Amino acid sequence: MIRDVTIKDAKDLVNIYNYYVVNSIVTLDLIPFSILDFEEKINAISKDFPFIVFEVQNEVLGYAYANTFRTKPAYKNTVELTVYLKHTELGKQIGKKLYSELLQQLKIQNYHVVIGGLTLPNAASVKLHETFGFEKVAHFKEVGYKFDKWHDVGFWQLTL
Repeated sequence: MIRDVTIKDAKDLVNIYNYYVVNSIVTLDLIPFSILDFEEKINAISKDFPFIVFEVQNEVLGYAYANTFRTKPAYKNTVELTVYLKHTELGKQIGKKLYSELLQQLKIQNYHVVIGGLTLPNAASVKLHETFGFEKVAHFKEVGYKFDKWHDVGFWQLTL
């Protein structure tokens, strides 16, 4: 089931996210987050943007949200999307279900452009974005440094 996030989800979300902080380049964050960090994130984002979770039998398996792309007022109709899945649940179409719902909510709220930023390489995330019609619009080389290595970041865009 897909539902709106609640503050009670913070522990599950931080556990999902911190796996990637510690074990992958999917996020370029370097230090794991606390539950309080995620409570603040939930409160800050969900007051203005869609923030949803995918839950099965009371277990959160993934989440997705939209957030500010840039803070200048002219960007107010553009958002950046985020999706993370419990690492044991990859390949089960959960990300696709979350993105489908999130994009539908954003269309209803009259957003114009959505952006996905990806650390590269990340074939699964590229495939997810391109499945929904996102097109690669930027590729920045060696802009992030993690695990003693430089990483590229790409941006994919979809006009709703």
